[in-house]
Amino acid sequence: MPAFLSDDWIAAAKKVQAESTDLGDPAVTVRMNLDVTGVPADIAAGEVEAHLDTSDGELDLDVGHMDDPELAIKIDYQVAKEILVDGNSQAGINAFMAGKVKLLTGDLAKLMTVAQGIEKVVSPEIAQRLKDITD
Repeated sequence: MPAFLSDDWIAAAKKVQAESTDLGDPAVTVRMNLDVTGVPADIAAGEVEAHLDTSDGELDLDVGHMDDPELAIKIDYQVAKEILVDGNSQAGINAFMAGKVKLLTGDLAKLMTVAQGIEKVVSPEIAQRLKDITD
């Protein structure tokens, strides 16, 4: 299985996303850019730019930033994995309080809504499939 945010993982995640179009709209939509820091050297050179977009009712999780996000955050690799792959919302809240998640632009209230319930943004079915493809 590929490592989170590796090229192989992104390709597998895109396949999951493409096959998962009938799971209903997320309870919370978000357009968020992520600067993921502390990425292992075998995946990238320290930092990866990525984005999470559910504004059209489907999950778009990919590398690269999008134009005009609602939020932009800086987040540690392990914390991003715990939130996005393991579905551990508490990890996000704890990391924010510890300074491991920094809001770069956007509304803090929106970030806290997303942090309090990643399952409201990413359906449990997609979350499980992402977990199943991740090393």
